[in-house]
This record gives sequence, structure tokens and C-alpha cells, in this order.
Amino acid sequence: MSLFIKNTMNKIFDNTQVAFSLKSDTELERAYFLFKLIASQPLVKIGTAVTNFALKAHLPVEGLIRSTVFDHFCGGVNEVDCLKVVDNMFTKGVSSVLDYSVEGKEEEAQFDAALEMTLKTIEFAREREAIPFAVFKPTGFGRLDLYEKVGEKSVLTEAEQQEWNRVIARFDLACKTAYEKDVLLLIDAEESWMQDAADAIVADMMRKYNKEKAIVFNTLQMYRWDRLDYLKSLHEQAKSEGFYIGMKLVRGAYMEKENDRATERGLKSPICVSKEATDINYDAAVLYMIENIDKMAIFAGTHNEESSYKLMQLMAEKGITKNNKRIFFGQLLGMSDNISFNLAENGYNVAKYLPFGPVRDVMPYLIRRAEENTSVAGQTSRELTLIKKEKERRKL
Repeated sequence: MSLFIKNTMNKIFDNTQVAFSLKSDTELERAYFLFKLIASQPLVKIGTAVTNFALKAHLPVEGLIRSTVFDHFCGGVNEVDCLKVVDNMFTKGVSSVLDYSVEGKEEEAQFDAALEMTLKTIEFAREREAIPFAVFKPTGFGRLDLYEKVGEKSVLTEAEQQEWNRVIARFDLACKTAYEKDVLLLIDAEESWMQDAADAIVADMMRKYNKEKAIVFNTLQMYRWDRLDYLKSLHEQAKSEGFYIGMKLVRGAYMEKENDRATERGLKSPICVSKEATDINYDAAVLYMIENIDKMAIFAGTHNEESSYKLMQLMAEKGITKNNKRIFFGQLLGMSDNISFNLAENGYNVAKYLPFGPVRDVMPYLIRRAEENTSVAGQTSRELTLIKKEKERRKL
């Protein structure tokens, strides 16, 4: 590892005073309590089961959820409710991405409601410097099974074709609105078996709306071994057709689901063979984008400190200014504050994803976060170590 990384490493991400500058003593204690709970896999499993039961049985637990896990990982119950968090973080130079995190709705009315909410957050972002991006999920605009069918190039019935046309129309309206209002738009990635169809729509949206700069961003999950090749082939298209590429790079959040499905069907897993292979793939995609940054824009979504240092180093080597508008670092609210706030303190562009929505509807998202924190080696213990260090600094 280079001297730059080593020197920076000694400084930046270990600074807990900056990392938790917005947290009161009470909030710091709550974060400590939460990550202590999350560190215990049996407790996460029990907590998940109890919470699901309580919500289904309409027991009055929403207040408790709201004051603990919800307020730590979510911005609020609606977009206006998020503003306090948005404005507060922006005092430290950290931007926000409002993410309407209501999952698993499968009716047309719900898809239209998700589109309306996306348009609302685009307008919200247009009015506020603190919110440079809007975001939506493909399955917010259409059924997962339909994406899968289109991706497999199966013949659609007439009703399905009309339904698919409506999905494309929703994408188009969201992207067109973002383009007209000059708001960057992130489109999340989901399960691999629905992703081909989503990728095809997003590539079309880039052709249409990324002619002058990257407005529309797709997402590459770098735990998939085929994603770097996909990026390179899209780049060839972009060069010949004259459009810019916007990409959010993440490692990915559906690993167990992906591996289980591949095993069940006797297919080769779409996932890299190891965590190390995923890390190499992620860093290779970052390098490729930085080498082509004149025609690309990158949103590096990562809780990995080393990947963050590597991107900082690349920027320094290539003489790219820290606040170059084409490069953003991103983390989730409630996680890796040591990365987000220290990057912002040092002049880099950083955005936090702020999930929002009614407590009951956002629970699947929160449960996934808790389970993910339990399964990602070292993530929770790192959070706990940093919180402990800050508690000692404050003499709590």
C-alpha cells in the first residue's frame, strides 16, 4: 500500500470527533446500544421475528421502533420530515439522497405512487443545494417478474406488453424531469435475474438524457463478476453514440439470495468467488471510471475504508480536484459516519442515503440493514470500536 494511503490512513477515518460531531451524548449512547444488539446474530433474528409479529398484529410498537432503529437509519416518515437531518448534515458539508424505501408493492396504483414520490423528490432536490441527487428502484416502477420475463426475451402477452410500456414510460418521465430540472438521478440495482431488462431501459435513458453530461446514473453491483465487462461494453456504445455514463458503484446486497437461486437451478453463481475477488472487482471499476472521467461520473457507494482511500489516492495521482462534480462518495445514514464526515471535512463530495417512509413500510429495509451489518465481517465491530473511542474522548 502506498505512502499516500498510509499517511492518510493515520489521519482521516479514525477521527471520531469529526465522525460523530452531530451526535449528542444521548444519540451516541443509542448508537452504541444499537450496534451492540446488531453484533449479536441471535438477537437480530429474534428481534426481526418479534418486530414482524408485532407489526402484523398491529401492536403499538411503532413509537419504540421510531425512537431506536428507525431514527438511527432513516431520515423520517416523509420527505419534509427528513429536512431536519438533511440541513443538519449539510452544516458539516455532507449532502443527502432521499430514498423512498417502501418495498414489495406490486400493483399499478403503487407503481404510480412511487413515480409521484420520485418526481416529488426530484423537485425537492432542485430547490436544495444539500440534495444533489434523487433516486428510485426499478421494482418501484414495475413487477420483478415482468423485468425477469423481458430480460429472458420471453414473448409477452398483449396485457404484459402494455404493462411493460407503462414501466418504460415511468422511467422516461422520471429521467426527463431530472434532466429538465438538472437534478442527478440514481437508479438502484436489484436481483441479477431482473437486472438485464432494467439495464437496457437505463442505457436508453442515458442515450436520451446524458448527451451533455451524466444526469442518469445506473448502479453496478461489483460482487457480480460480469459487471466490469458490462461497463466496458456500455462505454464503447457511449463513445460511438455520444453520451455520458453515470454509475453508482456498490458491492451489492443480495448475495445469499443470488447464491441460493443459482444453486437451486444448477447455474453458475453470478457472484464473485470471494470477498477479496469482489474487492478487486470494485476497485477495478473505480479505476476504469477514473481513467475515463472526462466522459463518466461516479458515485462510489462504499463502507469500505480501503476502497475510499484508494479512490482518494487515484484522484490525487490524476490531479483531480477533491470537489470535482463528477465524483461523489456515498454511504448509508447511520453507518460509516467516520468515512462520510471525515471525507466532507477534507473537501470531498459526499452524500448519505436517507431512507424515508412510514415506519411500518420501511421495516423490510431496516431488517435488511440489521442482517447485513451482522453478516458483513468486521462492519459492526468497527462501528462499535469507533463509538467506544468517541465515548472515551467525551468521558462518557
